[in-house]
Amino acid sequence: MIKIIFSFLACFLFVNCAEKDDPMMDPIEVAEDELVEELDFKLPEIDLAKWKVTLPIGNPTEVAPPEILDYATNPLLKPFFYNDSVEGALVFYTYPDASTANSSYSRTELREQMTPGSNSDNWTFTQGGKMKGTLAVPDISKDANGKSHRTIVMQIHGRLTDAQRDLIEAPDHNAPPILKIYWVEGKVRVKSKVVKNADASLKELLPVSAWDDDEGFTFPEFVGNDLFTLEIIASKGRMEVILNEKDAWIKEDVSLEKWEVFENYFKAGNYLASKEKDAFAYVKYYDLKVSH
Repeated sequence: MIKIIFSFLACFLFVNCAEKDDPMMDPIEVAEDELVEELDFKLPEIDLAKWKVTLPIGNPTEVAPPEILDYATNPLLKPFFYNDSVEGALVFYTYPDASTANSSYSRTELREQMTPGSNSDNWTFTQGGKMKGTLAVPDISKDANGKSHRTIVMQIHGRLTDAQRDLIEAPDHNAPPILKIYWVEGKVRVKSKVVKNADASLKELLPVSAWDDDEGFTFPEFVGNDLFTLEIIASKGRMEVILNEKDAWIKEDVSLEKWEVFENYFKAGNYLASKEKDAFAYVKYYDLKVSH
């Protein structure tokens, strides 16, 4: 029996030593290989050089270029605006807290800045603009009836020039949003504005009160929590929204003709349309591109 035990131990030690001497079996090298794999990551295809972000905290808090470019290491942004390096997405997280002056809802949302750090340089529909993004709404809270809250994922917002603001004695540069794109119960819904009086003068067109909401349009395709692609194409007298590069909503009417009085800017992110205490939403952007 003793000989058998010694034979077994000798065999075990021989095999174990042989494995250690074999560079192909080196446990340290295997661990390093696994570590390299774990360090692999993907980044979203989004250039933030011409965007600022609004957060649902503060008055609210805004971070513009160049500070926004270091968002991955910015402790102020990290809870709301961060990378999912596994999926290669930029995550927008928000909940009801601080809101902007002309809204009662909170957001973690990008605002286009054609000149980095400035809100004064914007575009008209005659100049035109395109924005295209791939995104998803992976998680969003529900109301007391079990229905998901809704969130705005893209916008075209109007803006008064300094001269227009002074003309109507407005307190700021706020003008209506000509386009809002919502995620609602797994579908994409488009809302726009209609002019109340097509014969109004330029001065009469400038106040927010000169515009009404349209009836809206919901794309029939169910996107759920999966990835989908949205493209907005704005040109003189025309606006188009394309879902997943196949279904389109097009607006060409007198309201867009009258809208030419305004400057505009794109917005993208997570603008949660709920003030309920426990509401929240996550929106992920995998790519986002703008051109003019």
